[in-house]
Amino acid sequence: MSTQVPEEKEQSETEQEVNAETEAEISEGASYGDQRRDQRDAQRRQSVSGAPADIEGESFRLKVFRYDPEVEGKMEPRFDDFAVPKQKGMTVLDALIYARDRYDTTLTFRHSCRQAVCGSDALFINGRQRLGCQTQISDLEEPVRVEPLPHQDVVKDLVVDMEHFYDQMHAVEPFFQPEEDPDGDLEEYRQTRENREKIKMSTRCIWCGACMSSCNIAAGDNQYLGPAAINKAYRFAMDEREGENMKEHRLNVMDQEHGVWRCQTQFSCTNVCPKDIPLTEHIQELKREAVKQNLKFW
Repeated sequence: MSTQVPEEKEQSETEQEVNAETEAEISEGASYGDQRRDQRDAQRRQSVSGAPADIEGESFRLKVFRYDPEVEGKMEPRFDDFAVPKQKGMTVLDALIYARDRYDTTLTFRHSCRQAVCGSDALFINGRQRLGCQTQISDLEEPVRVEPLPHQDVVKDLVVDMEHFYDQMHAVEPFFQPEEDPDGDLEEYRQTRENREKIKMSTRCIWCGACMSSCNIAAGDNQYLGPAAINKAYRFAMDEREGENMKEHRLNVMDQEHGVWRCQTQFSCTNVCPKDIPLTEHIQELKREAVKQNLKFW
């Protein structure tokens, strides 16, 4: 018995030393974790503010259209100027976010993915329809002038009413309508490689409305379907999986007074499309298909 007590005491002292070291390590680890969290928080704040990427001593003038029909004193359209520090890789959307966060939280504009996919930040930048997230400040002349899309009703600042645009898109039934089930036991509709290549570019539309805004015909004819909707019709009319009857139906929709025949081949829609879709080419091909469909042989 007498030999067990000292051993327990020695073990207890050793455990105390180990525990002390462990607690110190844990404390040190916790401190290190706190430091890492602080660093990440600081980096996140810096990323939001854009401060670390500032190009020292350089800034540019951002002119932004302002209008708010619900606030007295802002009902008269005007431009506000903001001095924005230049940053490497900075886009127009980055500059707008900087201006909103640093100068005026009421500055209103749409944006979402910041990767030229959602199409929500289509704007009129230095006299041309562009995506804010895709347009580099370094590629623009100063001052950088940002306006809402032309030929659209302005809701507030840079936000326009897109309801009419969506109505035109829905008018062409922008969804897949096959006439038959897939062959055999397949659960998906197979498409030939050649047909996929034919419609590939037309599937890239992101519904940003830039083409519609650039179209002089659409600006003067509110019933004209417009390049985006016609491109969407092309995407399905040329899809071999829908069948001939559905193609005939789609061409009938296009072969109307306010359909493809209103296009005057000005290429303005093609020139501004952020996804490089050959919109005018697609419209011309639908014209040819409509003519062929109406040819009668006796």
